[in-house]
Amino acid sequence: MIQIEIWSDVVCPFCYIGKRRLERALAGFAHAGQVEITWRSFLLDAQLVTEPGKSINQHLSERKGWSMEQTREINAYVTEMAAGEGLDYNFDKVIVANSVNAHRLLQLAKRNHAGDQVKDALMRAYFIEGRNIDDNKTLQAIGEAAGLPADSVEDLVNDEQQFRRQVFNEAAEAGHFGARGVPFFVFNRKYAISGAQPVEAFSQVLEKVYNESPAIITETGDTCTSDGDC
Repeated sequence: MIQIEIWSDVVCPFCYIGKRRLERALAGFAHAGQVEITWRSFLLDAQLVTEPGKSINQHLSERKGWSMEQTREINAYVTEMAAGEGLDYNFDKVIVANSVNAHRLLQLAKRNHAGDQVKDALMRAYFIEGRNIDDNKTLQAIGEAAGLPADSVEDLVNDEQQFRRQVFNEAAEAGHFGARGVPFFVFNRKYAISGAQPVEAFSQVLEKVYNESPAIITETGDTCTSDGDC
């Protein structure tokens, strides 16, 4: 059995791209049935204030000191990269939102064997559908669509402390593996890939892990870091 733990944030554009590339690698991996994936929480900005009325371009421009033109150019580049993985990013619709509550929903989903489905739905909601992932109704809709017990989801959105400790503990744990950005993929707690690497890199590591080759860490690919750099 190959255990893959993935640290990522819902609001990290490269995390969704990395997810799709790993999925493509697994589609061509002969032993994919022996792979188990666990999503781990990572917070790029735990203190971020949700601002539905502010565009992501405006937010990034103010935070990073970029001009609006530069911000749009960077997001256009990321949009093109995502399109190569079949993802239709729409930064003009993205709502600036704190992701802590989205990660709390993910913690509940993992306990109901729906982690991958909810993770994908949260990132789709943020990057493609322009939904507020810090909104209780949005979280309830995503949770219930994934088949989570309605009463459990309702309890979650009404209790801001539920799973909060687990979210922050997992975010802190990433540092023990040397993660300086996300996405960060750990295989059997011995092998690692940092960033949205090409499909071939994931395929190579899957084969190495399966055959118990010496541990490797690949060159860093595209990541987002907790200090705000992407």
